[in-house]
Amino acid sequence: MLLDWSNIDTVLLDMDGTLLDLHFDNYFWLTHLPRRYAEHFNLDLTIVTPQIHGHLMAHRGTLNWYSTDFWSRELNVDIIALKNEVKHLINERPQALDLLKALGTAGKQQILVTNADRDSLKIKFKETAIGPHFNQTISSHDYGYAKEQPEFWQILRSEIGFNPDRTLFIDDSEAVLHSAQHYGIQYLRSIAQPDSKKISDHTSAFNAIENFQDLLCQVNAP
Repeated sequence: MLLDWSNIDTVLLDMDGTLLDLHFDNYFWLTHLPRRYAEHFNLDLTIVTPQIHGHLMAHRGTLNWYSTDFWSRELNVDIIALKNEVKHLINERPQALDLLKALGTAGKQQILVTNADRDSLKIKFKETAIGPHFNQTISSHDYGYAKEQPEFWQILRSEIGFNPDRTLFIDDSEAVLHSAQHYGIQYLRSIAQPDSKKISDHTSAFNAIENFQDLLCQVNAP
């Protein structure tokens, strides 16, 4: 798990499931949305829930999967309004803010790279304190490619000019990490328990971060 911080200039950080607890997103998409959809259209929740889950999974790994506009059109509901109903569930993961502060003190370039769209980012930034710590905030929707796609990394590098050999990327998605690895990013870390409410059965091809204290100790080391 030890990282050579003297060889790291840029830290790319995912948001949901990495800096923020994934519980909000899992609860919203898997529980709250089906419930409110069933209420709105006066449908049977036991029938609606698997239908919505199946519809969601059909778009997994694409920009549509992460697009609030897409799902508002598909389901004929206001996704942002529904998210705001449970926004109190949005929380930073333990010591996420401490890590961001330590990276800033250490002079590392901090870039948020997320598949969340800009409307989702607004909610997350309003409910948490992570926003001011980044040198830049990148949504994959800005580029037209999800992080799972190689084109995302090509555009990102042309935009911010990072050196893959001197970059650390932290993400909770195995597919995204493999995409970053294929592009050539040197240092990769996954998250052992993205959702605090779910017992972790996480297996990863990458070193997994149990909590940010491990990284904090390294960043703060003399």
